[in-house]
Amino acid sequence: MATIVVKQIGSPIRRPKEQRATLKGLGLNKMNRTRELEDTPAVRGMVNAIPHLARIVEERS
Repeated sequence: MATIVVKQIGSPIRRPKEQRATLKGLGLNKMNRTRELEDTPAVRGMVNAIPHLARIVEERS
């Protein structure tokens, strides 16, 4: 199972409701937090939807 490490790089303050919900869906809620998530198209799509708030830091096999 491949995993990716996602890091929150931006604040959700004054962002649209959908972007805040996407961060919550990824399990991120505070600046510079990281989460190791399963590498699926859904997770990658969520990260790509908010590139100014979250970034993929590392890809693990």
